[in-house]
Amino acid sequence: QLSDRQKMSMSPLSRFRGVYLPPVLHPLNKTLVKDGKWMDVDSTQEKRRSFLHDFCKKYNSRKQPRTHLVHLVSRIYVEDRHKVLYCEVPKAGCSNWKRVLMVLNGLAASAHNISHDDVHYGKHLRKLDSYDLKGIYTRLNTYTKTIFVRDPMERLVSAFRDKFEHPNSYYHPVFGKAIIKKYRHNANEEALKTGSGVKFKEFIQYLLDSHRPVGMDIHWEQVSKLCYPCLINYDFIGKFETLEEDANYFLQLVGAPAELKFPKFKDRHSSDERTSAEVVRQYLKELSKEERQLTYDFYYLDYLMFNYTSP
Repeated sequence: QLSDRQKMSMSPLSRFRGVYLPPVLHPLNKTLVKDGKWMDVDSTQEKRRSFLHDFCKKYNSRKQPRTHLVHLVSRIYVEDRHKVLYCEVPKAGCSNWKRVLMVLNGLAASAHNISHDDVHYGKHLRKLDSYDLKGIYTRLNTYTKTIFVRDPMERLVSAFRDKFEHPNSYYHPVFGKAIIKKYRHNANEEALKTGSGVKFKEFIQYLLDSHRPVGMDIHWEQVSKLCYPCLINYDFIGKFETLEEDANYFLQLVGAPAELKFPKFKDRHSSDERTSAEVVRQYLKELSKEERQLTYDFYYLDYLMFNYTSP
């Protein structure tokens, strides 16, 4: 029995501990697609949707993670005009996706004029966890929900290159210093002071360590823990490997202006070679066979859910 004051002080969200959205595969609304050229993309999309749906039915019957609803939706961006929910997966085209959402929302005339800092630090877009419970449920049940994913090992190497091979005023002092201190024997004073120059092998040692000296980060967190694809029924599953055609088809589905196309440009470090399977191979050579296997195991669910081939 709680007093009235105690009841008022309790967050209403604390009562929503185990939220399970049943994995029902709703048909995509294709009434706004005007062009016949999307047939192949649509066919691929239906295969991805049914693959994830079938996987989640099997997986959910064995294991039901208990998670707060608000935590489930904390990575999801909202665009109310076209009724879009986009779950952000870093290193899978998210910067350009946020630019597109800003244009859809009427916050910018063109995706090409929005700077990197404006995208990531401008706070122009709302996240789903900023709404009340009714607002969250209504949007989850009526908006078109999309997620864009990437081969897990490519995404991991891309994140490492971006955060540790270029000057960075956050990742070097926060992650770099802790990683060098714990995993580099005889580290020199300069490295310990700046946190710059982390090697890929050291980064993997940190990633696989159950007693990490510093926590996880969204750039290398598993998609299964960022977007909860077996608890939230995503209507559209895009892949970085087919990013432009997937994104442009999705824009057709939600009735975006005809002139809006997904941007092609690389957001930062545009002179760098894109992280490809060949680039990944070079980085994986620095690891032992056991480290490679453990890294794959770390992303095992992401490989399974999105039908990626094991490296």
